[in-house]
Amino acid sequence: MDLKETIRSIPGWPIKGVIFRDLTTLMQDPQAFKESCDILHERYKGMDIDKVVGIDARGFVFGAVLAYKLGIGFVPVRKKGKLPSKTIQETYTLEYGEDTLEIHEDAIEKGEKVVIVDDLIATGGTIGATVKLVKKLGADIIECAFVVELPDLKGRDQIQDCKAFAITEFEGE
Repeated sequence: MDLKETIRSIPGWPIKGVIFRDLTTLMQDPQAFKESCDILHERYKGMDIDKVVGIDARGFVFGAVLAYKLGIGFVPVRKKGKLPSKTIQETYTLEYGEDTLEIHEDAIEKGEKVVIVDDLIATGGTIGATVKLVKKLGADIIECAFVVELPDLKGRDQIQDCKAFAITEFEGE
């Protein structure tokens, strides 16, 4: 199955000049959703991972499924003001604005091995901020995983010291 075919492209959203890759259509397709989750599970099932970190909001979908299938804990990284206990935060730049992410300061113990999951990597601001948060807590990041990568936007430059994996990509589009 070509997972790219199940992803809707929306030109000019949220601002002119951006082509938004909408993974909700992939998630609505039972075969595409299962295949993308299975690919992630197959990649990480033999590794000694303690927790999966999922990024607000679509990273929660894929990250939670991965954590469940691996039988390990799930840690949400949320937008500012959404977590109820004591947090640490990191502000970053998006391709169309600025935002702040938070993680509970007790979500990860020093030395735990984690995989960070998000639906898509574009310019890398979100994943870069998440990597900084997770490192502040002392975790060992095994890899950052994405369903889609937009390599022309050079998001991997924001996480140069972390390995990254993407199931599929939209290049030059």
